[in-house]
Amino acid sequence: MAEINRLVWEKGDFGAVAHMGWDVGEVVVGHVGVKRGERVLDVACGTGNAAIRAAQRGGIVTGLDIVPALLDQGRALAAKAGVEVEFVAGDAEDLPFEDASFDVVLSTFGCMFVPDHERAASEIGRVLRPDGQIGIASWTPEGLTGRFNRIAATYMPPPPEGFQPPTLWGSEDHVRQLFAGTGLKLEFAREETKNMAFDSAEEGVSLMETKFGPVVTVKQALEPEGKWEPLRAEMVAFFDEHRNDGVEYLLVTGTKRG
Repeated sequence: MAEINRLVWEKGDFGAVAHMGWDVGEVVVGHVGVKRGERVLDVACGTGNAAIRAAQRGGIVTGLDIVPALLDQGRALAAKAGVEVEFVAGDAEDLPFEDASFDVVLSTFGCMFVPDHERAASEIGRVLRPDGQIGIASWTPEGLTGRFNRIAATYMPPPPEGFQPPTLWGSEDHVRQLFAGTGLKLEFAREETKNMAFDSAEEGVSLMETKFGPVVTVKQALEPEGKWEPLRAEMVAFFDEHRNDGVEYLLVTGTKRG
């Protein structure tokens, strides 16, 4: 599953769409209150949304992602920001770090896309030291991203048995279950970003179908069956109706009991 996940995210150019949630990295880091000298891990870091903000606060930061091209973009963005981040290729389901290696573990729209939710949560808890903190942002099932995903799902074959939608990470009950037994005391807040607005619905859909790996994958699957154009028309209508609306996400913070 990890290999399939990597191939999906290697399609398109996520760096071209990363700006849509870029403001959230600062929100997550601010809520956690990363301090100078703390060891920080950004899981499924993409181009460094949270990692760079944590480094700007003086954290000793590692960003991990399964897609090497995104790590290269993160290095360039960190250099532009004038901060140091160690970017490491790796799988969030099998973090290449010792137990209790980090004071803070972050993920901004990252670990939610890992296929095995329980494994990802377990690994986050494992590498976090006692009294350490987490900060995780995930799109909610009720928000615009969750609603958009449900539209796309009506055109796709049924998912494989055991499939967990990424937006389940935006459900408080699901997250509580994921971290049960890890010693983490969790807090939840619902926030929204308006950074996903486009000048036009057509611009938004064009960006997604050429740059955003999951949508590129859907297009490639549906085009041979003649199903892409009907879905695309629904996407344009959805974007046109909601393109200036805020997009809700769940912010999870927590402290690991010592």
